[in-house]
Amino acid sequence: MQLCLLLCLALLSPQVAALRRHHSGAMKKRSKELLPATTEAPREKDFVFDLYRALAASAPGHNIFFSPLSISTSLAMLALATGSNSRAQILQALGVSLEEEEQLHTSFQKLLQEIRQPRDSLQLNLGNALFISPAVHIHETFLNAMRTMYLAETFPTDFKEPEVAKKQINDFVAKETNDNIVDLIEELDSTNIMVMVNYIFFKAKWESAFSRKSTTKQGFHVTPDKSVRVPMMKGEDRYYYFLDRNLSCQVVGVPYQGNATALFVLPVEGRMEQVEYGLSEKTLKRWLTMFIKRQLELYIPKLSIESTSQLVEILPLLGIRDIFTSQADLSRLSDHPNIQVSEMVHKAVVEVDESGTEAAAATATIFMFRSAQMGFQRVVFNRPFLLFIVDNATNILFAGKVNRP
Repeated sequence: MQLCLLLCLALLSPQVAALRRHHSGAMKKRSKELLPATTEAPREKDFVFDLYRALAASAPGHNIFFSPLSISTSLAMLALATGSNSRAQILQALGVSLEEEEQLHTSFQKLLQEIRQPRDSLQLNLGNALFISPAVHIHETFLNAMRTMYLAETFPTDFKEPEVAKKQINDFVAKETNDNIVDLIEELDSTNIMVMVNYIFFKAKWESAFSRKSTTKQGFHVTPDKSVRVPMMKGEDRYYYFLDRNLSCQVVGVPYQGNATALFVLPVEGRMEQVEYGLSEKTLKRWLTMFIKRQLELYIPKLSIESTSQLVEILPLLGIRDIFTSQADLSRLSDHPNIQVSEMVHKAVVEVDESGTEAAAATATIFMFRSAQMGFQRVVFNRPFLLFIVDNATNILFAGKVNRP
């Protein structure tokens, strides 16, 4: 077997960081009523939405769910280990120049510190860990940066006992994600030398819960010609609402208790691709700025989705290529001259019901040697739609597409 280094990530989403100061009207009023907003994550052009489009194109007709925040955090940590073109490609994909790299890491440090502050109304946990073989030398500068900038815990791990090491890592991830992400690592062997883990866990109750008595079985149109029966929640309340005529979609914001909101995006029938193509930081900013409180009769299906993505097949489409090839430069990680990333797997889960939402994500990256209207308006989400969970900073904690609840 080839010697490899396993790195586990989670999901990140700091693309719309500047949106907080653009909130107006009801959104501004609401933000004053909530807990102080967390530090805005570093801006990265349209990395989040480019990533979404790549994931959607790779799995047509399937549910998609991921944490942009975790993935971005993981890539930023990976940049700490890389040099030359490998680092430049990662930073460029994130929308950061080489001169801005230090600012990028500092921004994540502040974000992690503030996310870790206790909250009364919701649970939000984002963290990192390194599982390291004592027999392998990792540059102290890298370890120090991981501890100080990314608050990473370190654990000695005996990879000569692969099953024991796998259990140690999987148990850690399961604990930190409230048993939502289990068996993140499917296989290890005695040649593994390090696993880097990034995880995110979110749990919050709706500001106004849906009545379980109002949930009924209704048809969800998977395609124009095919429908399935799903439990559909019903809410009659004032929700944030915007009709985007440019993109031909309706956007409904359902607030959680605390500092977060779920955005449900329903394209006009036959216009899903138009909406997906138009997704950008500017688009999200416009939605949040133009939101008004509106009395709605709202129908949203209960969701339980688990999604797995092979990022080694997706990230090259966004310009991150060398790290997966013999051109990889991981000189800031170790003196070993022939290490590259062989696999990156991202797992995410979400459950949406009458009381609120629970979601979590984690990603594993494997390194190896190269030798190897007023009044009630009815809005029914009964066909494929998009879902974003944002805090009011506004970082995109999770993003997804529901093709079949």
